[in-house]
Amino acid sequence: MSNSRQGSYNIRVNQTRTRSLVLLRPGRLALVTQVLSAEKERRKSYKFMNKSLQVSIFPLLIFFTSTLFAQVPSSPRSREAIQRVRPQLELELKSKELEYGSAIFIRIFKKSKELEVWIEKDNVFKHFKTYKICTYGSDELGPKVKQGDGKAPEGFYVVNVKRMNPVSDFHLSFDFGYPNEYDRVHKRAGSGLMVHGNCVSIGCYAMTDERIEEIYTLADAALRNEQQSFKIHIFPFRMTDNNIEKYSKSEWIEFWKNLKEGYSYFNRKRIPPNVIVINQRYAFKK
Repeated sequence: MSNSRQGSYNIRVNQTRTRSLVLLRPGRLALVTQVLSAEKERRKSYKFMNKSLQVSIFPLLIFFTSTLFAQVPSSPRSREAIQRVRPQLELELKSKELEYGSAIFIRIFKKSKELEVWIEKDNVFKHFKTYKICTYGSDELGPKVKQGDGKAPEGFYVVNVKRMNPVSDFHLSFDFGYPNEYDRVHKRAGSGLMVHGNCVSIGCYAMTDERIEEIYTLADAALRNEQQSFKIHIFPFRMTDNNIEKYSKSEWIEFWKNLKEGYSYFNRKRIPPNVIVINQRYAFKK
């Protein structure tokens, strides 16, 4: 073996030995070494196929790791409430052939002040219960536009574990993620919009403490049972053709017609659509 080849061989052996020693050490260093090695080899492969392609796996690793290890928050207050209301909820669910811990979906209707909870069964969602909303602030129809306008949002939102609040100033709550992508595209502002208890609000959807305990318990159970997030669709009213005609003179009629597309999708399929924004409008797909 030539000196140059021998030297190259020794370097590879030493690198292998070093990697083996690292793997024997406890802690995260071993995982980091493996990831860096895999990333290095992957980059070489992509450069071979296309020198201009430089895609990093690290953002994906961060996303999947944070999703995998995200924990549903709890507190003495939330645990006490869940322990108290769960037995009755399980009985009610069983009477409708639904299961505690199944995925949930929520719809809100401003005009009638109703919040619907739907539960997944056999790959579709079935209506479980409708809760009365105390108030949502100004009681005006139409979307929230700016901070401090006292209006509650309308549109399509998502709640993940990080938005659950078991120590809320309003008993229990969850933030539904306003402003979403659509709101930001339309330069709408505001933050901290929630469904919560205490029955008071200046822009959130406020429930009685008794009602939010049930809703929160169903959400908590679903998130602990592998539902990564749940969707909340918020409408000004039931999006029927008659109501669209009734409010046809409103400044928000085109926005509401767009919301109606998502409303109709769910009514047809009983599955909440995946919502994206294209050309400043909501678009819906499976």
